[in-house]
Amino acid sequence: MARLQAMQVFVKVAESGGFAEAARQLNMSPPAVTRAVALLEEGLGVRLFTRTTRVVRLTEVGQRYFDDCQKILSYVEEADAMASGAYSEPKGSLTVTAPVLFGQMYVMPILQDYLDQNTQVVGKSLFLDRSTNLVEEGIDVAVRIGHLSDSGLSAIRVGQVRRVVCGAPAYFEQHGAPSVPQDLGEHRIIAATSAWSNLEWRFGRERKISTVVEPRLFCNSNQAVIDAARAGWGLTRILSYQIGTALRDGDLQVVLADYEEEPLPIHVVHPEGRRASAKVRAFVDLAVDRLRANRLLN
Repeated sequence: MARLQAMQVFVKVAESGGFAEAARQLNMSPPAVTRAVALLEEGLGVRLFTRTTRVVRLTEVGQRYFDDCQKILSYVEEADAMASGAYSEPKGSLTVTAPVLFGQMYVMPILQDYLDQNTQVVGKSLFLDRSTNLVEEGIDVAVRIGHLSDSGLSAIRVGQVRRVVCGAPAYFEQHGAPSVPQDLGEHRIIAATSAWSNLEWRFGRERKISTVVEPRLFCNSNQAVIDAARAGWGLTRILSYQIGTALRDGDLQVVLADYEEEPLPIHVVHPEGRRASAKVRAFVDLAVDRLRANRLLN
């Protein structure tokens, strides 16, 4: 047990980057943290950290030992969870991440229903338009749009979305509709600054086409872009899920559909694989069923 506790202290020092911060997070005194690491180094016969007055860094041996300790501690946590029933009954805290609009529109209703069904779980939503690191940021489940890298995460495909050019019927009545991507230069363009830092819009699947657009209006959110397009001010390019209801209701119409790129896949992703806890398995099962049944995503 003493060795396991020393490993926990060592890992916390490595993760926090210092003995004082590790002591604060562990609710221990700094001398106790220093002593635990020193005893661990003495027992191993190696130095795990290089210490200076300003910085604490892992040695090469320390880095390898840190990786091994993380695995060992995760196995211990898993064994404790299985013994306490966390792997048979959903309980604890569940953090779910997704892109902002997708999370608000499609994931939040699923999370709310999930919490109604599993009263011993506390839910946390983290909706961000950036790629998150599930392990480092303590995230249980993610919904990812786009092609996945080979990360070793468990991923279940639940749908797909298209990148579409759209506008309001009133705009097309007044200005006409583009027939080919090159016609976009003759139209008012609305762009989201977060999404279109590169204003070279690419089209096509087998035969690739690109055109540089010159937006007349930039907005710092996708919702503002959509609202401006629905008002008939101009054309924009957006992911189809973001305007699903507007397309269904006829408030927006898609143009240049024959020139669209390959659709982007949607996956539900989690890091635990077959060892996933009951809280993760229950949410993933519900999310997969709901998202696959959504006609706007399939």
